[in-house]
Amino acid sequence: MGGNKSTKEKQICTPWKTKNSMELQHDHTQRGGQFYLGSAEAPTAKLVYRMAGPHKMIIDHTEVSPDYRSQGVGRALVSAAVQYARSNGIKIKPICPYAKAIIDKTPEYQDVL
Repeated sequence: MGGNKSTKEKQICTPWKTKNSMELQHDHTQRGGQFYLGSAEAPTAKLVYRMAGPHKMIIDHTEVSPDYRSQGVGRALVSAAVQYARSNGIKIKPICPYAKAIIDKTPEYQDVL
């Protein structure tokens, strides 16, 4: 009985579309999750995070396959994470250099730090 099972939520991130109208998806558990493009098992692009408690998201890694670089996909992943954090009262600690650079350069993202 019981145990510490994490409930997995799967969401289609319809408000977060890339320049080419590709829909990002989001998998989330109490321990962390990812925003991604393509399939969860073999994403074309992804932003991976872990949760440090219920109100702190640590962005560990962002990756975009070469075919999708320079199309705004990485920025869309960071934007999706920021919007999710904002709407759920979560603060972000970006360890990933790319995510940190985008968040640091974007004044409207400062409220989630």
